[in-house]
Amino acid sequence: MTLKLVVWDVDGTLVDSRLTIFETMQQAFAERGLAPPSYEDVRQIVGLPLRECIGRLLPGRTGEEQDLATDAYRTAFGAKVNQPGYAEPLYAGAAETLGRLRTEGWKIAMATGKSRRGVETVLRLHGWADRFDSIHCSDDGPGKPHPAMVLEAMKALGVPPERTIVVGDTAHDMRMAKSAGAYAQGVSWGFHTAHEVEEGGADHVAHDFAELDRQLDAFGAGLV
Repeated sequence: MTLKLVVWDVDGTLVDSRLTIFETMQQAFAERGLAPPSYEDVRQIVGLPLRECIGRLLPGRTGEEQDLATDAYRTAFGAKVNQPGYAEPLYAGAAETLGRLRTEGWKIAMATGKSRRGVETVLRLHGWADRFDSIHCSDDGPGKPHPAMVLEAMKALGVPPERTIVVGDTAHDMRMAKSAGAYAQGVSWGFHTAHEVEEGGADHVAHDFAELDRQLDAFGAGLV
């Protein structure tokens, strides 16, 4: 069987975390006495390592102030996701696609701007303990758009770039994929617009999971 690897982003691609991330960022800034950022500002930086996100949102502040805001975000996010009954919805079709790819013998990896603790939370919330063959996050080294996470996934699973497809919702994901020599598959339902994803270098942008499934099948068959 010819190996084929799909590397998934999480936030905005599999999980609809837009409201959670925005509200948590606003809360963290308010707790530090800072003007809360707009959704437009927040959506642009999702996917990057958290400390870099905060730095971009607070460019005029000292490193210490940025560190404190980063810690405030981590604390607020941890409290939110550990509340009884907390749920973060999957996009329609996400669970079915992950299950199908597993059944069909794909190698499946995760490349996310989440911390290791954030990854553990999302695996627990969605019962994904057996869904990913390789998991790479911001705690492991350079974050997006650096290609390190995709390169490590390919190395760990023994799959070459030409048999690797990266699925993500931001230009950061697409730049990461292209820098690693992988196929850059964008989606339009997350944090960045379809145009922004295309500008990041996407080879294709899907507008729902049905279209994404067709594109994954075409990639797996060597048709794209």
